Amino acid sequence: MAHLLGAEGISLSFPTKDVFDDVTVGLDEGDRIGVVGRNGDGKSTLLRILAGRQQPDAGRVTVRGGTRIGMLDQSDALPDDETVHHAVVGDRAEHEWAGDAKVRDVIRGLLGDLPWDARIGDLSGGQRRRVALAALLSRDWDVVFLDEPTNHLDIEGVAWLAEHLKGRWSRNQGGLVVVTHDRWFLDEISTDTWEVHDGVVEPFEGGYAAYVLQRVERDRMAAASEAKRQNLMRKELAWLRRGAPARTSKPKFRIDAANALIADVPPVRDRVALEQLATSRLGKDVVDLVDVSVSYPDAAGGAREILHDVTWRIAPGERTGILGVNGAGKSTLLGLVSGAVQPTAGRVKTGKTVRIAVLDQRLAELDEIAQDRVADVIGRQRAAYRTGSGAELTPGQLLERLGFSNAQLSTPVKDLSGGQKRRLQLLLILLDEPNVLILDEPTNDLDTDMLAAMEDLLDSWPGTLLVVSHDRYLIERVTDQQYAVRGGRMRHLPGGVDEYLALPSPVVEERPSRSPVVEERPAEPDASRDHPPALTGAERRTLEKEFAAVERRMGRVADAITAQHDAFAVADQSDYAELQRLQAELAALESESAELEERWLVLGERLEG
Repeated sequence: MAHLLGAEGISLSFPTKDVFDDVTVGLDEGDRIGVVGRNGDGKSTLLRILAGRQQPDAGRVTVRGGTRIGMLDQSDALPDDETVHHAVVGDRAEHEWAGDAKVRDVIRGLLGDLPWDARIGDLSGGQRRRVALAALLSRDWDVVFLDEPTNHLDIEGVAWLAEHLKGRWSRNQGGLVVVTHDRWFLDEISTDTWEVHDGVVEPFEGGYAAYVLQRVERDRMAAASEAKRQNLMRKELAWLRRGAPARTSKPKFRIDAANALIADVPPVRDRVALEQLATSRLGKDVVDLVDVSVSYPDAAGGAREILHDVTWRIAPGERTGILGVNGAGKSTLLGLVSGAVQPTAGRVKTGKTVRIAVLDQRLAELDEIAQDRVADVIGRQRAAYRTGSGAELTPGQLLERLGFSNAQLSTPVKDLSGGQKRRLQLLLILLDEPNVLILDEPTNDLDTDMLAAMEDLLDSWPGTLLVVSHDRYLIERVTDQQYAVRGGRMRHLPGGVDEYLALPSPVVEERPSRSPVVEERPAEPDASRDHPPALTGAERRTLEKEFAAVERRMGRVADAITAQHDAFAVADQSDYAELQRLQAELAALESESAELEERWLVLGERLEG
């Protein structure tokens, strides 16, 4: 594959931190890279350096001649007096952009609810972000860098963006590098993962699920001292293998490796024990919404109904995710449960022992303690927190599990980062021991490691959990059932998020100045593409034999790669000739493994078709 750009010997230091130390990475045609790492370790800085927006202290970035590079930065600023129309399509004639299927798809996917002639200065922060993303995607680039592109997108928007990026270039064309904390999105679009940590960029093959597997193997083989972190990632891997069927279409040797690693890892949650404990704390009555409706006055002097005749009897220990487009009424529904919203019809009955806590997006409860040090805040809390398994954790242990270091204990709350404030907010809520916990978009400002730590803590939380989030991975990870809010009503989703995304789009009120979406005539189906010719009996037997042979060979090559790693471990590290020979043999084995895997996938698809 042709080379697009690369960084060689990159180093960068800030006054208080060394960000990169002699980093070398490259991007080839067809690469789709997801970038993960702790907040503050340099993910966004890496993108800016590769895109030519920031210069390193040492090293260089080389770009193939003629390569067109586009980037969505977290601080992209559009002029306030510019219109949505001009920001997205510029001065291009209408027949030019309206005749481009890609541009129409971008407008439909990102801007369907925005007036085409609206001023950028009149839009919300999330709307401005979507316009900036649409402006980038409506143009042709050879390399696209995206820094947190899923921020301000709902689940439908994230799914659309994943499909758009997967189909934007042919398989061996274009380059994509994405920084995001949305782990489902990473799995959908990434063929490789870069982990930024401790001044280096470490490459891993595959998306987030494959990265987790390889990271566990790396930590185990290196006998890493981070035992707690390793155990957490093993639990994450266990959930990826057991709870997400869509992620199991991996080569068999990888599935076997994952199963061996998680053989002794229990399920992420003991649902029966948690429900029993929740019932003992709550009783049988939690919150019942019976024939509830909520209306608000509209500009015309009438009333706009948000929820209509909703009945929802919340059970002790229930773990429910709420899905819906922005403005569907999700927050109103949670407000009814918490008591912050009063119904205009129907009734809300709350159990006598219910104690509700809300983790919302505002962080308002931290304002009163903004000047206090973290250690002083924690020192005023109860001495122990009891998990669903019966174990007791001190506030200090909770802080450690949520990623706080000893140095941060002396930091005033006002000086914490957004992610640290979010984690402190969750910790204070848990120490107050509510028995109903409402999470309203809890993933803001958290990196993937901290999301895994928060999910691990919630796994042992013995109460009723209600979650609203656009983070599909979180919804699937911490809840056991999902409901959609559509047309003012609640709808149960036995098929989860996939069922929700398959629902027809809700009817939206016609707006005179909405963004133009040019209707496309459906393409005639291509029978040869969508339905390949059926296999004859002889052809199927031949393919099945080859499939089995390839699978056996993949297993042998995987064993040989493991043996080669063992040989590296015992080799004389001063014998450079021997090390070079081992490296050459390992490279040949890994190349063969990649070719076998590709053939295995092709054969599997042919047999399934």
